[in-house]
Amino acid sequence: MDPDLGQLRAFVTVADQRHFGRAAQQLAISQQALSKRIARLEQELDTRLLDRGPAAVRLTATGERLLDPARTALAAGQAALAAVRRPAEPARLDVWGHLFEPLRTVREVLAAAPESTIEVGPARDLAAVAAALDRGESAAGFGRHHTGPDGQLAHRLVRLEPVDAVLPAAHPLARAETLRPADLAALRLVLPADPARLDFLARFAERFAVPLLPGDANLGLDHLLERVRTVPDGCTLLPAELPLAVPPGLVVRPLADPVPLYAWSLVWHRERPHPAVPALLRAFADRGRDRRWLEYRPGRDWLPETDVRDLA
Repeated sequence: MDPDLGQLRAFVTVADQRHFGRAAQQLAISQQALSKRIARLEQELDTRLLDRGPAAVRLTATGERLLDPARTALAAGQAALAAVRRPAEPARLDVWGHLFEPLRTVREVLAAAPESTIEVGPARDLAAVAAALDRGESAAGFGRHHTGPDGQLAHRLVRLEPVDAVLPAAHPLARAETLRPADLAALRLVLPADPARLDFLARFAERFAVPLLPGDANLGLDHLLERVRTVPDGCTLLPAELPLAVPPGLVVRPLADPVPLYAWSLVWHRERPHPAVPALLRAFADRGRDRRWLEYRPGRDWLPETDVRDLA
């Protein structure tokens, strides 16, 4: 049988009041209607739940066992009604990798999907996003996914963005209109933080034999560019579509042969995906298709091997 919440509410109210008259008054129904609800519940359960005395009502042993589950069922019913009546809360999307401005992509996707109700917030790194997803505080995350102890995460590549080289204007390589990644082996790659926190830059440096000049702390883009400007053989990599006012003394040169691509991913909890995840994936896929965000040609472009596998 499926329990009738009206009957359960009548039972719980009588159990609380220990009196049919007071219970009927609280429920705003007649005492006769209340008695009929209790009788129908007892009939359906095939057991007596209440002993009706001259001065008060007492619960039978079966009634005592039913009372707490009945309260739980009523609370669940109220929660179901509240979920239908209140507007859906925005789903939280955490972004990381702020030096490369992930919000550029997120804003473009959400602007093309105005029906979505997404609240965007900052996160320190992928590990922080994974922890927030595990606690159920976020629906998804957006940034660079890399291999690590994140077995609870599912992810999908949603954008591949070319990167440019930034180097001092006085260096001889600055005279070229386009550079090859291998050309940067004559420079030192200035990092904004510890290489362990910079998966893409570390893999790029290893692949093209570019010496590293690690940083101590990520103090922002202006600080990174100032370091590059003051290191005569320094350089760094930045997304090609990053809006950048190039400071005096620096130049930006595109890279080709091959073109390095920075992979952006959407991540979510593998075992407990948030209901908003399918719509987010569709929104990123639709915008990516319009903007050709996932174009990759092995003979022309370069991606770390882990990203190439994710494209398969």
